[in-house]
Amino acid sequence: AERGLVDDVIDPTETRAVLIASLAMLKTKHADLPSRKHGNPPQ
Repeated sequence: AERGLVDDVIDPTETRAVLIASLAMLKTKHADLPSRKHGNPPQ
């Protein structure tokens, strides 16, 4: 936590609800990939 690697501390009684909510959010996540600056050069 001191190095900033911990985002949140979850109470053990809330673990299941937090995991379900997090996975539901990720299920519909859509990330656009940036276009390539360079293609594959011929070999």
